[in-house]
Amino acid sequence: MSDAQNQIENRPPSVANLFLKRVAATPDAEAYRYPVPAASGEGPDDWKSLSWGEAAKRVFAVAAGLIDLGVLPEQRVALASNTRVEWILADIGVMCAGAATTTIYPSTNADESGYILSDSGSVVLIAEDAGQLAKAREKRAELPDLKHVVVIDAAGVEADAADPEGFVLSLADLEARGAAYLEHSPKAVEERVEAITADQLATLIYTSGTTGRPKGVRLPHDNWSYMAKAISATGLLTKDDVQYLWLPLAHVFGKVLTSGQVEIGHVTAVDGRVDKIIVNLPVVQPTYMAAVPRIFEKVYNGVASKARAGGGAKYKIFLWAAGVAREYAKVSQDNFQRTGTASVPFKLRAQHGLADKLVYSKLRDAFGGRLRAAVSGSAALAPDIGYFFSGAGIHILEGYGLTETSAASFVNPGEAYRTGTVGKPVPGCEVRIADDGEILLRGPGVMQGYHGQPEKTAEVLEPDGWFHTGDIGELSADGYLRITDRKKDLIKTSGGKYIAPAEVEGQFKAVCPYVSNIVVHGADRNFCAALIALDGPTVEAWAKENGLDGKSYAEIVAAPQTVELIQGYVDQLNEGLQRWQTIKKFRLLPRDLDIEHGELTPSLKLKRPVVEREYKHLIDEMYEGSREA
Repeated sequence: MSDAQNQIENRPPSVANLFLKRVAATPDAEAYRYPVPAASGEGPDDWKSLSWGEAAKRVFAVAAGLIDLGVLPEQRVALASNTRVEWILADIGVMCAGAATTTIYPSTNADESGYILSDSGSVVLIAEDAGQLAKAREKRAELPDLKHVVVIDAAGVEADAADPEGFVLSLADLEARGAAYLEHSPKAVEERVEAITADQLATLIYTSGTTGRPKGVRLPHDNWSYMAKAISATGLLTKDDVQYLWLPLAHVFGKVLTSGQVEIGHVTAVDGRVDKIIVNLPVVQPTYMAAVPRIFEKVYNGVASKARAGGGAKYKIFLWAAGVAREYAKVSQDNFQRTGTASVPFKLRAQHGLADKLVYSKLRDAFGGRLRAAVSGSAALAPDIGYFFSGAGIHILEGYGLTETSAASFVNPGEAYRTGTVGKPVPGCEVRIADDGEILLRGPGVMQGYHGQPEKTAEVLEPDGWFHTGDIGELSADGYLRITDRKKDLIKTSGGKYIAPAEVEGQFKAVCPYVSNIVVHGADRNFCAALIALDGPTVEAWAKENGLDGKSYAEIVAAPQTVELIQGYVDQLNEGLQRWQTIKKFRLLPRDLDIEHGELTPSLKLKRPVVEREYKHLIDEMYEGSREA
């Protein structure tokens, strides 16, 4: 048995145990970096650090404060906040108290937040600010279990006569309360940690359902302990890495990264402000980061748009460099797969060297200049975009997992990564492909079930532990997995042809630098059509150069020259598709899709049924007069 496999099979029962070991091993090493706005309110943020020892002091204070509030093992403590260092400290504090974290996206409305708090039976809510507190107050009458709300940023929080005594306290108050509790019970937190069992509930994450209420996924302590050890065993990260973490921590993808860090001991720079990513990267200079495909698409579109705005010659150089990058990536990956060496012919290597000076080096500098690898997950990355970044020296390792499997089930193996696949199973994860192509997973990362919904659990979880992912995929002979589509999203045309819409959508994103989102439709129809939303800043920059300066987004997308522009890219897409996959008609949407209107999940995944319902009139219009309309 290998050392890595032995570690996985003989893992401690919880990440709380791993955290205590990490603190004991490297108390003075840097653990977290976080931004503090400049005192003047202007200029760049000042970045501060916490060592593992300093983090432990705050984690223990949070855990002891919760114990003092009467929180018992496995009772739920909800967290409604953007990604920030306090989220991580609070989450580990909840686990060290033996309790379970219920994650709530800060963008969730009061009604849905109330449902999650009620369904989970959360007894405490740790809320980011006055806005999150207001949601709890609005639904308080429906939340008999909720005894306290702890506010991280208490600025603007006002007293409310309707609040029960002690209902609202600040995070600073909770930590002070915990510190006082530890003075007379110094071993209270260690005793709670020692009492944690592997099957004890650690986290309740509610999936963003496309229809109906979300389901609470029950993830015990053992899931996270396993994930921490499995991530370490991949060898992708070392203690010397610097991770930039901006992903929503309410999402399983963001949450799993915090477990891996505790085991490995590297530095994590934490800032969930998406609008600060471009500013933060050169400051943080990460060696590693995780993201969702939309971020890489936006970077690609932004670079292409900037090149186009620089004039015809500059844009031609960019298009040439992008083509070289893709060819270089494909050739080097193919050669590595066949021979174990990523060699390329001399002519291509020379072209790549020139393109690197002109284009790629600037792109790497924008990512901070030290990025070894980026992991992409949550949705499929268009292969052409993956090949572009790979050839430019930004290695995007696609991974795969679900909330129900604690996020990290597959990841591409470092140097041997293959664009267009999600890599190989992490150590300890089993996979098989069902007769209908569905991917089935089994292993220590799989959930216990859906909270309070045994019938829903039985629909996806076999008695022998195999979990039905609902995704369709193919395994290569040497174990690389390629996801082809969601089982429920596959389109069957009236002509009997099956189409994977995500595949067509991904190809269009690689072709068209102006697209933000695209939804391909065609189930039971005699041709495929598409709803296309454009990226605001990118298309507005184009509009300025094409007689549409000063127009609103809605006016730009309604203009004939914009429709003509996008038609050109649709024609380009169709050239590479099978006849039955081609987009015969499309409509440009009057606004981009977003989380607020319920069309995207908080991790920027498309909610297909919501979009098709919202824009049914445009879909019907495209099929008017066709045989199936």
